[in-house]
Amino acid sequence: MSVNAQRKIAFVGSESYPFVKTGGLGDVMYALPRALIRQGCEVRVLMPYYNCIPQKFKDKMNFRGSFMMDLCQDGRAFFVGIMETELDGVIYDFIENREFFDWGNPYTGLWEDIPKFCFFSKAALAALNFLEWVPDIIHCHDWQAALVPVYLRTRFAPTPVGSARSILTIHNLRFQGICSIGHLKYWTGLPDYLFDYPVFKQNDDEANMFKGGLAYADRVTTVSATYAQEIQTTFYGEGLDGHLRYHKDKLHGIVNGIDVDIWNSETDELLPAPYSAADALEKKAQNKLALQEKLGLDEDPGKFMLGLVSRLTDQKGLDLVNAVFEELLDENTQVVILGTGDPRYEGAFRYYESQNKGSVCAYIQYNEALAHQIYASSDALMVPSLFEPCGLTQLIAMRYGTIPIVRETGGLKDTVAPYNEVTDEGNGFTFDRYEADLLLDAVRRAKALYLENRERWNEMVLRDMAKDVSWEKSAEEYLALYDELGTAN
Repeated sequence: MSVNAQRKIAFVGSESYPFVKTGGLGDVMYALPRALIRQGCEVRVLMPYYNCIPQKFKDKMNFRGSFMMDLCQDGRAFFVGIMETELDGVIYDFIENREFFDWGNPYTGLWEDIPKFCFFSKAALAALNFLEWVPDIIHCHDWQAALVPVYLRTRFAPTPVGSARSILTIHNLRFQGICSIGHLKYWTGLPDYLFDYPVFKQNDDEANMFKGGLAYADRVTTVSATYAQEIQTTFYGEGLDGHLRYHKDKLHGIVNGIDVDIWNSETDELLPAPYSAADALEKKAQNKLALQEKLGLDEDPGKFMLGLVSRLTDQKGLDLVNAVFEELLDENTQVVILGTGDPRYEGAFRYYESQNKGSVCAYIQYNEALAHQIYASSDALMVPSLFEPCGLTQLIAMRYGTIPIVRETGGLKDTVAPYNEVTDEGNGFTFDRYEADLLLDAVRRAKALYLENRERWNEMVLRDMAKDVSWEKSAEEYLALYDELGTAN
């Protein structure tokens, strides 16, 4: 076994599929540990014991013990319980405290969430000491776990877990855990010197949890190489671009993968007609017909079906889609939308459906089965994001032989190579500047190839299905980064 295959890795984050998932973070916290287990690592995931975790999972958990932990500036202490279970070789340790985690949702409001994740970050490290399990690497995720590297180098430095090295991954820099300096000082109990500009201080009155974690982590990663560069600029840096440029030598971009067992068109039980690359062209047409019937669209497998599976927000480029929606449509085109979000987009897409019966379906809620069917049935999928740290929908689309149409930003740029008519290379259609006309042009280029040169289109479908979008390559890159940091034990 190689050196890196003996690594002990602790993941610390606020959510993980299948226990609690609100977005892509939950997918990563599930899939990357499993990929590392397959590489021979020993992995533990630490997350809160939310009341909303389904009972079927709670029933399989074992109580590992409890202790009291001081937390606040005034010495106030809190109960810490540890519930444990195992799934696919990964050990999950849930930090229990009813005062913090018995709310209905994982995230409530920033004023309440700041104390919750101060407690969680410190309790996660205390739990590792309590369990006498010292990792080589503590891999922390987003602002909710950003205090872990700070606690590790301060309060926990003389304890066994203090020998571990830390990595902090930025999934979305827009959310940073910003509050008043006094609020964070009280709930962390950390010394005053940390609340200056190099660490927590954001401005005269505010502190930033993510900023402190980025300063103290041994390495910082983002979920794509392009996003790692983008966040060092004013436009994408969300106010931390200068801080990130200062720490650029420890900043790395590693693109996410997807769980290819869940997203597998050949074994997907949610599809009317599962398919492999060998019969994809025939079976995708069958899935399209089934979806058209289900959604009340005109039943014609020759129509160019354009899918959109997304949160309906400005970040996802929905203002661009809205601006050119009617121009996307013609007698050869259908549009299927799945998602919820900003009421103005929900209302706009419902209106387009009412005015274009048979050509447009706006399904304004989230439906997992329908998402799978849209990926399998659509010919192309739009992902025109304003910014996209990594993006998973374009990876899922390619896995299902659906051609992505994306803006060249973040992980979209790193994973989708633009189609070149001259060389017949590429795996999608792209546009660079954030302009509605450029999105429309990319859609029209895709539609022209689909309608006028189906042979080349079909070759791209099969090329996309053959692309490796699994976690294995990403896991190897993380292992190399872990190796750089050495072994704690």
